[in-house]
Amino acid sequence: MIARIHLDSRAATMPCLPAQTYTPGEVTGWISEVVLRTCRTTVAVRRREVVGYAALDGDVLEHLYVRADVLRQGIGTLLLDEIKTLSSERVSLRVFAQNTEARAFYERHGFAVVRASDGSDNMERLPDLTLHWIPVRENRSGKPLLPENGA
Repeated sequence: MIARIHLDSRAATMPCLPAQTYTPGEVTGWISEVVLRTCRTTVAVRRREVVGYAALDGDVLEHLYVRADVLRQGIGTLLLDEIKTLSSERVSLRVFAQNTEARAFYERHGFAVVRASDGSDNMERLPDLTLHWIPVRENRSGKPLLPENGA
């Protein structure tokens, strides 16, 4: 189910990507053997159906995908909020520069661009951005503190 969400959501929300070169079976194997074994994976369930997932590897959000038929219903926000609770220091992620909807989503949730890449280090060879979210800490008076080390 997660592999189907991954493939369908990618196709529906990122038409700028090159055609998928892996078969659904290969993607299912990769989800089972790599993502679920190396990442802390959270699923969103509605009416007993998995409708989205997020995979966190350390402090890196590797994947956040929601079924295309339930986009813009708060599911991505719920998944992202859960990821933020799992990471006490910060969350980093990469997003394709052309994926303006995803970029706007993450920026609305407090992420900021910290690096731009020409795409030479990703499989799709498309320009991408690295974004960070750092939790705001408060002192005893309730005033926000800057993250340690200016991170």
